[in-house]
Amino acid sequence: MESRERVVDRRTFIRTAGMAGAFALLAGTALGPRIAWGAALTRAERDRLTPDDIIQLMKNGNARFRRGQRRSQDYLAQQRSSAKGQYPAAVLLSCIDSRAPAETIMDLGIGDVFNARVAGNVANDDILGSMEFACDVAGAKVVLVMGHTACGAIKGAIDRVQLGNLTGLLAKIQPAVDGAVYQGERSAKNYGFVDAVARKNVELTMAEIRSRSPILAGLEGKGTVKIAGAMYNLESAAVEFFPAPRR
Repeated sequence: MESRERVVDRRTFIRTAGMAGAFALLAGTALGPRIAWGAALTRAERDRLTPDDIIQLMKNGNARFRRGQRRSQDYLAQQRSSAKGQYPAAVLLSCIDSRAPAETIMDLGIGDVFNARVAGNVANDDILGSMEFACDVAGAKVVLVMGHTACGAIKGAIDRVQLGNLTGLLAKIQPAVDGAVYQGERSAKNYGFVDAVARKNVELTMAEIRSRSPILAGLEGKGTVKIAGAMYNLESAAVEFFPAPRR
């Protein structure tokens, strides 16, 4: 009911996250379904969040999306407040698939995250350089690699498609095709196998980020940045975050 709904802006949320009751807010249990995101993140607000806080906020946003209770984003206010400076909390590497827009499915606003999109969410020198800027220069605290189910790039890699510049891109996914553990038909027509390869591709991309970027690996080693993986299910709209690796 309207009388039970609370409207808060982003600054109120971030301030409260450091006080008693923060867990309830992060878990999404203390707020009603219609919450307005006001201006974009400030440096102080972003810096008060831990990597785990940021991942939890993305999980909560996806839960709202799945319930059809996305916050009322004041995009114009976010555009205006971020015009002279940006302080995103995370950098995302996701697929270009039109059905998997990361900001939308995790209920994020302008200035919340850097978002790099390329077919098959593969990493290259340009992507790695962009991530290094996002984290080491701009202060983002999470690197999230997100694949999705029924991915066309994964299907193309399985079928070894040859098509102009796409050929080289799909070759980057081939190690995931070869390395995916799956009992059953290993073909692009079997969506179970396609999704297994997509998941393996996320895992290998995370490993590649760590091995090819001493900057990001060093930030993760210090605990200031977390490199995480996720899969988005096109059917259920759920983002499944991978469990943290054992240290």
